Amino acid sequence: MLTIITITPIHWVAFILVIIFFLALDLGVFHRHAHVVKFKEALGWTALWFSLAMGFAAALVPLRGKVAATEFITGYLIELSLSMDNVFVIAVIFSYFRVPSEQQHRVLFWGILGALVMRGVLIGIGAALISAFHWILYALGAFLVYSGIKMVFADDDAPDPDKNPFIRLARKLYPVSSEFEGQKFTTRLNGKIALTPLAIVLLMVETTDLVFALDSIPAIFGITSDPFIVFTSNVFAILGLRSLYFVLAGAIQYFKYLKIGLSVVLVFIGVKMLIEFWEWEISTPLSLAIVVGILAVSVVASVIAARHEARRATK
Repeated sequence: MLTIITITPIHWVAFILVIIFFLALDLGVFHRHAHVVKFKEALGWTALWFSLAMGFAAALVPLRGKVAATEFITGYLIELSLSMDNVFVIAVIFSYFRVPSEQQHRVLFWGILGALVMRGVLIGIGAALISAFHWILYALGAFLVYSGIKMVFADDDAPDPDKNPFIRLARKLYPVSSEFEGQKFTTRLNGKIALTPLAIVLLMVETTDLVFALDSIPAIFGITSDPFIVFTSNVFAILGLRSLYFVLAGAIQYFKYLKIGLSVVLVFIGVKMLIEFWEWEISTPLSLAIVVGILAVSVVASVIAARHEARRATK
């Protein structure tokens, strides 16, 4: 008979230390020097992070059971798919600020490190609130339905730094230099500390992730209320975001209907959370199948549409 282990602070600390080790290895060894990340390199890293996530899910089976492993995979796929929309927004940000290709990985690294801390705090707060007030799950479900519907009609406008309160505050506190200075986020102007444009880009990426986190974290809570599963699935998906960016940024045209698919996923998870009020439950394996099906249909439809438009353009 399977003995389910209890997650203790030791497990949390061990997991976080392993993640810190991988991040240090990434930045300190493999990406110590700024360079343009090519497609093959990015694809290799994407495959590596995906393999590590699936390996973690496999390890959960003997330790926490098949249900926990399925919840992890479902949460991971939801977070990863929502991150794909984030990837395209980041591509717009980089294009808007004309960030040199060799500096983009450094921005993503520190942006994702900040995102991990920020999401850890949000998950901790969310888990505590849900534990104390169960009705918050229904509020989050309604919020996801609203967010899913809103996503369909949202405009893909270029980012406007002047409308970002964090950037406005940063510009009030520090002067901003006009030119990039390699990988530096700060410099000196007239003897005073100043921010480089790369720091402004980093702020844009961080605040963008905060907006996406407000959708993705409630969505995973719709799958499981286990904070360890919620946190680890978020971490693995976010760690793969950097390499995913370099894989997908040049193929935006092949994901025309992805946003519609993501909106349907959010609405589905929201409805799943709401119907639990009437003690109706959609099992985790069925939820996983539905989420995968929705995303597969949206990607296949996008690829077909892109190829059709390409054929029409060549005529």
